[in-house]
Amino acid sequence: MTIIAVTGLAKEAKIVGVADVVAVAGGGDSDGLAKKLDALHGDLRGVISIGLAGALSSHLKVGEVVIADQIITGLENWDCHEGWRVRLLSRLPHAHQGQIFGSDVIIENADTKSGLYDATGALAVDMESQVAARFAARRNLPLAALRVISDDASHVLPPAALVAMRPDGGIALGRVLGSLLRKPTQVPALVRTARASNKAFAELLRCRDLCGVGLAGADI
Repeated sequence: MTIIAVTGLAKEAKIVGVADVVAVAGGGDSDGLAKKLDALHGDLRGVISIGLAGALSSHLKVGEVVIADQIITGLENWDCHEGWRVRLLSRLPHAHQGQIFGSDVIIENADTKSGLYDATGALAVDMESQVAARFAARRNLPLAALRVISDDASHVLPPAALVAMRPDGGIALGRVLGSLLRKPTQVPALVRTARASNKAFAELLRCRDLCGVGLAGADI
């Protein structure tokens, strides 16, 4: 039986795509990700949205972990599987628990993050969780979400970071370099963003190892 791990970046997919886990990277393209997931068949055991996320709560710092009890959008919500969530929390006792907001666009502005937190109470935001949740609901599969904070609620993503992701989850170096040429003053902010992301990737790897076979979902 296979666990489907839904990520944004190819690097996230490489980290979590271990034995009994098939990782699918969205690359910021919600429609494309949905089509990739719909093409999957076989003995699927569950779906987990996993990877990096932006903090909406000002209490969350880079490298901290959020395990969702619910995934929400402005109009939709999905409960996460209780047994899977409890198992994740038992293996990652340092993690925070709460709602994760799924967005079809990058939330890069601190004021927007603050407003979204005030309106919904969601702890973090990413661009794949809502797609993973819809797929799990269509297939009647257990759903989980584990996200590591890569930018805190006060951090404003530089323009180069906003154009960096390709639909396959890789990094579009040409677009990044073009953005830097147009606005070289963003280099310090981009370096800070990269350092924060590296810290989050390291924590994601640690979480994978602690979660074990099937990202703690093999026995649900």
